[in-house]
Amino acid sequence: MNEAVLVIEDEPKIARLLELELQYEGYQVGKAGSGTEGLERYVDGQWDLILLDVMLPGLSGIEVLRRIRAKDAMVPILMLTAKDSVEDKVSGLDLGANDYITKPFRIEELLARVRAALRLSAASAAARSSSSVTRVTAESSEHTAEHKTGWLTAGNLKLNEGTREVSRDGKPIELTPREFDLLVYLLQNQRQVLSRDQIVQAVWGYDYYGDTNVVDVYIRYVRKKVDNGFTPPLIHTVRGVGYVLKEQV
Repeated sequence: MNEAVLVIEDEPKIARLLELELQYEGYQVGKAGSGTEGLERYVDGQWDLILLDVMLPGLSGIEVLRRIRAKDAMVPILMLTAKDSVEDKVSGLDLGANDYITKPFRIEELLARVRAALRLSAASAAARSSSSVTRVTAESSEHTAEHKTGWLTAGNLKLNEGTREVSRDGKPIELTPREFDLLVYLLQNQRQVLSRDQIVQAVWGYDYYGDTNVVDVYIRYVRKKVDNGFTPPLIHTVRGVGYVLKEQV
């Protein structure tokens, strides 16, 4: 295990604890004590995962998150915060964070979430690599070409896993990384009713410890972007069970 983790945390005791525990688990660790320093260390290094505190001197953690995501949609970012409301958690996740850990936290839980985020990142990288190889070998027919270049479709909705392009009826749709992953999972399982637990495990990872109501929030976000203003609706609620993506009710 040689993954490199950047810890951006202004409380020295917490930063040192994280450094020691991560090093004990075999990770390479870099530290920064402010948002400005953290952004500089991110730019100068090659990081497999970032632990980012929300309340930082200089640039806030949210601003650091925004700037990193403007350039890099892939590196896993886990937010650390003393706040504990669902709204705060969803806000951070919606800006592109992969997970949200509330202080005080158990180090075992944090390490589990780090492992989960790294596994998902590795799986995503493998999928993109596979998609890239498939694009090279794409056949000439339109249907086959779309399948082999990583396109997922439902009616007039199109999503490309390799380029992360999403459009409906020819109009581009911008999604956050988490919204994109959720829509991919729904498209990959069209016409199958998916429970909240299934969606959490597939999109957030098996080690996710948060509430499944985050699924309802993100379904609402994706539905607003994918269905509002278009016909027919594609994302449907199955009361008491979960959600399904299909062209017809």
